[in-house]
Amino acid sequence: MLALELDYETGWQDAVELGRLGEKRGIKVQYRGQESIAVHSREALIEGLAKTKTTFRQRNLYCQFDLGTLADHELLDLEAKATRLGDYILAGHLLRDVDGVWPQEAQ
Repeated sequence: MLALELDYETGWQDAVELGRLGEKRGIKVQYRGQESIAVHSREALIEGLAKTKTTFRQRNLYCQFDLGTLADHELLDLEAKATRLGDYILAGHLLRDVDGVWPQEAQ
């Protein structure tokens, strides 16, 4: 089955009607307002937050490294940047489902 992912802010408003239309044609329509990212290192967190955000979704950034290794001011700076982007930095043990990984594996 083909899938169409609505990756824009008001996609939730279109999801039901497009879902009905898609179902008739064998297309699954999906909308997600957030995504869970497993972040494997301090460097990956810094690099990921520095890149241009390509989605409107809130990214929950689950740090798979010890946040205690960051200096207080560095963690505050990274949290402020994440907040400006509409994202959250969270402890890794809270992660349930993974939508993405930082850093991305080379392809």
